[in-house]
Amino acid sequence: MHIRDLPHPDPGEPDVRSGFRFLVWLFRRQLGGQAKALLWGTLHMAAIACLPVTMGLAIEAVVDGSGGRLALTGLFLLVSTLVMSFADTMLHRTAVTNWITAAARVQQLLARRTAELGGLLTRRVAAGEVVKVSTGDVEKIGWFVESFSRFAAAVVVTTGVCAGLIVFDPGIGLLVLGGVAVVALSVWPLLPAATRRADVERGKSGRATELASDTVAGLRVLRGIGGEELFLERYRRASQEVRGASVRNARMWSLIDALQVVMPGLLLIAVVWQGTRLALDGRLEAGELVAVYGAVSFLMFPLRLFQEAAMAFTFSRPSAKRAVRVLGLRREDAPTGGVEPMAEGRAEMPDGDLWDPSTGLLAERGRLTAVVCGDPDFAERLAGRLGGHAPDAAGEPSAQLGGFPLDGLSREAARTAVLVQDKDPVLLSGTLAELLGVPSSGRVAARDALATAQCQDVLATLAQSAPDGSGDPMRARITERGRSLSGGQRQRLALARSLVTDPGVLVLDEPTSAVDAHTEARIAEGLGALRTGRTTVVFTSSPLLLDHADTVVFLHEGTVAATGRHRDLVRTAPAYRAVVTREPETADLAEEIA
Repeated sequence: MHIRDLPHPDPGEPDVRSGFRFLVWLFRRQLGGQAKALLWGTLHMAAIACLPVTMGLAIEAVVDGSGGRLALTGLFLLVSTLVMSFADTMLHRTAVTNWITAAARVQQLLARRTAELGGLLTRRVAAGEVVKVSTGDVEKIGWFVESFSRFAAAVVVTTGVCAGLIVFDPGIGLLVLGGVAVVALSVWPLLPAATRRADVERGKSGRATELASDTVAGLRVLRGIGGEELFLERYRRASQEVRGASVRNARMWSLIDALQVVMPGLLLIAVVWQGTRLALDGRLEAGELVAVYGAVSFLMFPLRLFQEAAMAFTFSRPSAKRAVRVLGLRREDAPTGGVEPMAEGRAEMPDGDLWDPSTGLLAERGRLTAVVCGDPDFAERLAGRLGGHAPDAAGEPSAQLGGFPLDGLSREAARTAVLVQDKDPVLLSGTLAELLGVPSSGRVAARDALATAQCQDVLATLAQSAPDGSGDPMRARITERGRSLSGGQRQRLALARSLVTDPGVLVLDEPTSAVDAHTEARIAEGLGALRTGRTTVVFTSSPLLLDHADTVVFLHEGTVAATGRHRDLVRTAPAYRAVVTREPETADLAEEIA
């Protein structure tokens, strides 16, 4: 795998049973890159390990006065240096490739899961948590994948050096082997505490990020009510908590770093002391003593890699657990009740009345149906179910279109048959032409959809920011999530986008909640005319929209309580009148509903 080949054609299906299993799955997905990094890392460190031996041979040659051996040793040193430089270059190249490809794979998996879950994601996981997983956690997971091969190479070379020292002198070799084991294991008792502190820091950082995101999203409202200082003080406290957690975390890692300096130093002192005794006894020559000292000094390098690998694993395992929390989310499909799913490529889409068996809601084909529900959360869930999304409660039947259950359709077919505009639709950044360039039937032109959604003032605003002074609003750029526009302007642009799509069934959840009454009245007048012959379902309690609906359905306690025209229901249904006009219910309301 090369970086130029990214993104991955297929990131695969991850093992989300645990964070550790996910890391193992990532490692297995790029065994080729890991094997290359292991090869180059072993060659690189083996070339470095040869330097002390070469120095010892050179000293022995000088002591013996052998110019030929000295020249041969110099040639060997030159070859080792060239091999070391080339292997180091290739190791760095391969390791970074492993890091980037692993991080890219995780990001692709997260992006795929986000697209599958849609708005359900942020209802299950906080937005700040998702941001931290897709940025900092992805980097830490990639770090572990990258460092593992270098750690494995360090283990191979360290084992080889210790074995060579044992063969050369068992006393020194066993001393070095035991010392390396003690140094490597000295930090393990501290790693659980370091992990806990890192988790605390990360959690506080995630909450601070979420607070900052919420503050930025609501900045216009905050300025309107003068609440900037209040939220700024909250963010100050959150950032100070992050700072304190970071300092406590850094103290622990400083202790680990200190151990990694003190313990190898004590090992080096012990080896020098033992080697000096052997040299004084005449059992070691000067060159051999230098070679032994150099070999032990070299071992400080792989020992640092052991510490880096421990840090990478400590940080990446909690990050992998958090990534698995997101990747493990599923939008479970509802049971179809024995109905065969419609084939993916079927040309004929289901058509007819839209019916929800759970509530009894019926939206007749080609008519504008308004739905009044006193519970906004229930209305949001019902809108999703009418769009073919899986029911929230187990055992709830699927909505049906033309008598065919929507959960029997493929996801692509269901989205083509029924389009649901959420209560808080999102506008992606780009030009207005790109925003409205959505898959559509071609029956509704962009200008007609914009006119029906009463976007004239939005077009005038965008025309002023059009590039090159062209005055063309379609070329003007809309910022991320439409933050440069007011809430009502964003809502009307989202409505225009839905109208351009022109689906057979359009479900709108409170499409004019942020619009003034005068504009809402004009939208209500034009919506029915533009959607003539198409089925439209509007969840609303606005009398202006209800008065223009062909049929109004009133839901009470999860079932249809009344159906008819708006003005008739106001006269005959007190519960409906109480929801629409916000008037207190009459004393006999409970008896009437009962």
